[in-house]
Order: sequence, then structure tokens, then C-alpha cells
Amino acid sequence: MEQKILIHPTYFPSVMHFVAMVSHPVIMEAEDNFQKQTYRNRMYVYGPGGKQLLTIPVKHTKTEGHQKYKDIRIEHNFHWRKQHWKTLQTAYRTSPFFEFYEDDLGPLYEKKHNFLMDLNLDTIQFIFDILQINPEFGKTRAYEKEVSEFADCRFMVNAKEEPYFALEPYTQVFGDKHGFIANLSILDLLFNEGPNTLGYLERQEFPL
Repeated sequence: MEQKILIHPTYFPSVMHFVAMVSHPVIMEAEDNFQKQTYRNRMYVYGPGGKQLLTIPVKHTKTEGHQKYKDIRIEHNFHWRKQHWKTLQTAYRTSPFFEFYEDDLGPLYEKKHNFLMDLNLDTIQFIFDILQINPEFGKTRAYEKEVSEFADCRFMVNAKEEPYFALEPYTQVFGDKHGFIANLSILDLLFNEGPNTLGYLERQEFPL
């Protein structure tokens, strides 16, 4: 039986997150504390100027101590949904497949999620539906700093200390300008490769 891997649900996860999810049974970390500057509330896309960060604003409580990731609420005082959607349109309107998925993706940016984790799980399910796959995944019931029964891949949530992954290059909208940028949000791969996305993910090696 294939080894199960433990990862965080993130905002439109990276390509390597999806390589992991299509090649191994997955357990989602649902009991950890929220940390800033991670992919929990951010993703990178390929804009006209190169690698571009999109961040979801979250509410911070006045009480001291850590907050559970699953309890983190989205801050809706900023028009972040409109801004993110506009950024995606600007970055990918000339990509081969943006128009193909635009009508399905747009409503996700109209839906008002209260909790960050719920939104992130919805973005993952959106991609599963597009790829027409139904991977089996569970959730943790308690936080464990070290795990023995799973391969611990929670490190992939760290945006600052991201490891290098050898990913096969594919054509990107602004590749002629800035070169190939690996391991962006899965949306970059989807808009550029369309129906070939799943085949691409299955060809990549996930280092365990």
C-alpha cells in the first residue's frame, strides 16, 4: 500500500502539492496553529512582472496565545476577492485555457467564506472536480509535532523556506519575458496546460 502523506490544505495549492495529492493517499493537517507568511493564506501566480503574491487577509484576535488554523476567519473589510480575481484575469487572460475555466472559477470568488480552511478546501475540491479525480483524503484529529505513520510533508506550507523541486518546464504566458517559474499555484499549470494538467502531475516525481 502506498504511503500516506501529511500536508496542509492551502490556498489554490502549489503544483508540487498536487503532484503529492495525485500520487499518494493524503491526510490534511487540520489541528495545527496558524502561522503567518505561509501558503495557508497565500499563493503565487505568474503576472506580467514575474512571480506575484496574492494574500488573503485574516482576522487577528486580541486574545493572547496561538490560534488554531481551523478557527482563522477571513477579513472581509478589504475587497481581496475582487482584487485576486482581477489579478488572475490580468495574468492569464491570454493563456490557452483561462477562458475555458473562467465561468467555473468566477463564482468561487463571489462566495463569501467565513473560515480560511473552508475556502482552502473548496479551492482544492475545485481543482479535483476540474481534473475529474476523487482522491481519498482524511484529516488529523489531534496535532502531533512528529508523526510516524505518515510521511510528514507539512514543510511545504512554508513560503519562506521553500525547498527546490525539479519540475518539468511547461509553457507560461510571460515565460519569454522572465523564464520558467516552477511550483506556482496549480492555477498557473491549469490555465497553461488545460486538459494536459493531470498527465503533467502524474509524470512528476514526488520526493519522499
